[in-house]
Amino acid sequence: MCHSPTDYAAAAPAPVALAGCTFADLKFDNADQPHRIFLYRPNKPAPPEGWPILYLTDGNACFATAVDALKVQASYPNGTDVAEGVIVAIGYQTEEPYDPLRRSWDLSPPPGRIYPPFYPDTPDVRTGGAERFLALIENELKPWIQRQAPIDRSRQSLFGHSFGGLFALYALFKKPQAFRHWISASPAIYWEDEAILEVEREFTEENDSFLEGELHLSAGQYEGETLAPFHKGTAEEQKRQEHAKETRTIELARDMAFRLAKQTSPASTITFEEYAGENHMSVLPVALNRAVQIAFRRPK
Repeated sequence: MCHSPTDYAAAAPAPVALAGCTFADLKFDNADQPHRIFLYRPNKPAPPEGWPILYLTDGNACFATAVDALKVQASYPNGTDVAEGVIVAIGYQTEEPYDPLRRSWDLSPPPGRIYPPFYPDTPDVRTGGAERFLALIENELKPWIQRQAPIDRSRQSLFGHSFGGLFALYALFKKPQAFRHWISASPAIYWEDEAILEVEREFTEENDSFLEGELHLSAGQYEGETLAPFHKGTAEEQKRQEHAKETRTIELARDMAFRLAKQTSPASTITFEEYAGENHMSVLPVALNRAVQIAFRRPK
């Protein structure tokens, strides 16, 4: 016998909450507007050394995916080699995945430029705020997080995708001891005439060997000159092909990994990974899962 939903006495639908997760809108001294800080803390005692921690840029888009990936894998550490930890995601006061205007400023390296508005009757788009954003994380956000949960400062990781991946590289080259693991997915290395390459050059000239840590660069298969099958034969095919030749995401990320690997110390790991079947946006969940595996890998 079949029953319809009306046959059952059920409570009215309610919003879904992620267990162990909170958020706070914090106005930092080093920012013009509040940032929305998402926080996941395991519901168990921390190890004596404190929790390993993963920081995410573009927090609205990334937080829930990363938390779910961690919970699933940390529930079976012997099978996944992933243990529990803290996740912090830096986002904005919006219900959308992104705040295009604010992320353009926060995540892009200086000196930056001014571009026309994204939409009519909105502000010009400014870039170049990464130095300020990095200072916010180091001087204001990290101390706040350390008051919320015991943190193992020797096991801090940073993840970013696209502009966030570019920011992760900038942060690495400017403050290499800030994190131990750096995960840069689909980084916009091409941005503003590949200005990040000059920052890289200055970094390598000032450092005889690479930091004692890990850098993981990645991109999706369809972020190079190979277009996704669903784009072939469409009206946008030529435009997308031209954009791919400009951004060269796979090529630039792979080349950077190769250059930096030449001067690694024995305690360093530099890798590049290409994700089969993924494009610039679909790669995000895959890259977040890899970030979780790197950040919360059980110590040997």
